[in-house]
Amino acid sequence: MNVKKNEKLEPMVFSLLKLFIQISFPTVAQITTEQFAYWLTDPTKPQPFILDARSQAEYAVSHIKGAVRIDANTSNITALSTVSKATAIVVYCSVGYRSAKAAQQLQSKGYKQIFNLRGGLFQWANEERPIVKSDENLTNLVHPYNVLWGKLLKRIYHAD
Repeated sequence: MNVKKNEKLEPMVFSLLKLFIQISFPTVAQITTEQFAYWLTDPTKPQPFILDARSQAEYAVSHIKGAVRIDANTSNITALSTVSKATAIVVYCSVGYRSAKAAQQLQSKGYKQIFNLRGGLFQWANEERPIVKSDENLTNLVHPYNVLWGKLLKRIYHAD
């Protein structure tokens, strides 16, 4: 019985968290994992610059292929020094809060096409979308961030 209760509670908590992020960062455009996955496979669209706003330890476990890591806690954006302010940028973190904060900072620096990945890497992994390790080999493991937030990531994807 407890398993069934958790199976219903976790999606609801995740949905509330996504709503909280959207309300907290109203100027940041959200992109769903489905929309982003389609964008990455559409050869007719210019590909976005992808930013991972998690810690180095989280990034080393896995990330979306092509993502460049930035520190969401600073305003240092040297990773974007060669990126035009008109370039589409998709930012993600574990669930979307740190990336929304980073996206907001990028907007304040004049970047025009910033998107926060709704549900973050946890939702991306939970939907069995491709992620890679630092050596670019596919993996299905994700750093769970911490015990509390890790509950939003399916247990089979936890890197322990």
